[in-house]
Amino acid sequence: MSRPTTAEGLLDEYGRTYAEEAGIRLRNTPSPLYRLLTLCVLLSVRIKAGIAVAAARELSAAGMRTPRAMAGASWQDRVDALGRAHYRRYDESTATALGDGAQFVIDRYRGDLRRLREEAAGDPERIRGLLREFPRIGPVGADIFSREAQGVWPELRPAFDRRARDAAAGLGLPETPEGLARLVEAEDLPRLAAALVRVGLAN
Repeated sequence: MSRPTTAEGLLDEYGRTYAEEAGIRLRNTPSPLYRLLTLCVLLSVRIKAGIAVAAARELSAAGMRTPRAMAGASWQDRVDALGRAHYRRYDESTATALGDGAQFVIDRYRGDLRRLREEAAGDPERIRGLLREFPRIGPVGADIFSREAQGVWPELRPAFDRRARDAAAGLGLPETPEGLARLVEAEDLPRLAAALVRVGLAN
């Protein structure tokens, strides 16, 4: 497989965010942000990214696009949606985590993750720390959220996690978030980060 060695080539060939692939039009509004959090939960276990993305689409198609809808769905409804995406082995524990996490968003942030952002007061590390309070979201999930959300939460920029930086090093590109950020316009940072991760996973 040929590997692009320029930022432009990466964006052309691999520059699709995981949120976009999951059908999420990411905006700084409650539902898209919550759907991104759901996607991060799904991506936080050892499972193929394509299956996690398909599971996010199934949950959305079943109406679980908000914390209240997710919490109001039955555990079996969540398991069934995951099963339709072949999200096996982790389906039961993930269904529980999604329900508990939805209730946490409701209880802690009144259903709106923008309140998490406000609580962090512009500190990206604080955002990651607050994200890790959710069930199943650890450092990897918090990094995924930051990578994808940096397009709508500018204080997260530049967000390139270890996977993205390792892939960049393998391609001869800058290895620091700041160096990578200089290669593209600010609005393309989520796409470049996703492209690097995709290249890394493909090799």
